[in-house]
Amino acid sequence: MRQFTAIVNPAAGGSAGVAVLLRVARVLREAGAELETEYSRSLPHAQELAREAGQRQRVVLAVGGDGIVGGIGGALSGTDTLFGLIPAGRGNDFARALGLPTDPEALARVLLHHVPRSVDTIEVESAHGRSVALGSVYAGVDALANRHANRSTVLKGAASYYAGGLRAVAGWRPAGYRVTVDGEELTHRGYTVVAANSAYYGSGRIIAPDARVDDGLLDVVMIREAPRRLFFALMNELKSGAHVHRPEVRIVRGTEVRIEADRDVPFGADGEVDTVLPVTARVLPGALAVLC
Repeated sequence: MRQFTAIVNPAAGGSAGVAVLLRVARVLREAGAELETEYSRSLPHAQELAREAGQRQRVVLAVGGDGIVGGIGGALSGTDTLFGLIPAGRGNDFARALGLPTDPEALARVLLHHVPRSVDTIEVESAHGRSVALGSVYAGVDALANRHANRSTVLKGAASYYAGGLRAVAGWRPAGYRVTVDGEELTHRGYTVVAANSAYYGSGRIIAPDARVDDGLLDVVMIREAPRRLFFALMNELKSGAHVHRPEVRIVRGTEVRIEADRDVPFGADGEVDTVLPVTARVLPGALAVLC
């Protein structure tokens, strides 16, 4: 029987996470599993708790949104610790990519009985040092939109991302990018560059429809300069992934991507937006064992 350690960040929407965790916990304990809950003070503290639990051979559960999921999953990348998700955030994009059920009882059964799946992670190097992400690294107007969404105190979920996107696009001027994919340098001028391990970002937007979390590759999506009215149409098409058929969208694939720009352009990873380009993203094949 698996033994679990759930890690919750009460400062980041923890009350919603605790509500979901309680329902999952009931099913786990009824099945005979042991569950302990740890409350973190910060993302680095959550990562420390995860590593300690992993050393005790426990399954580590990240309770919350893509920020804590990416942070804890990144901390466990390259170890033999089993990782599980209890999605309770605004976006839950990595959980969506894994096909996790939203019903807590069904989710508990996945955590109890399903075999682990080895998925890729992303090594991220920037001026802030090295970290590991799960879903995607994105540089441009979407990173700015995510920053607005993170700071929203009124709107939640997909609405906060959409409102943040409108605000970001309204003031955005296209940037000149230099994108190097597996040694091949590409020039690009436009709105964003996304190195995607997962198909989803921004609360269910399908930025890279063909991206797979276990194929050893990053899908690099570049959206070039276009009239603002067209970009708003592209934003709408992200709901289905239809934007990839437009001539303004270019997609290449590779294992290592370096993104640079001709001015300060923000970038983010797994919902965390805290610095500017340049950044290098490298795929780490099969580096994380996830229950899904």
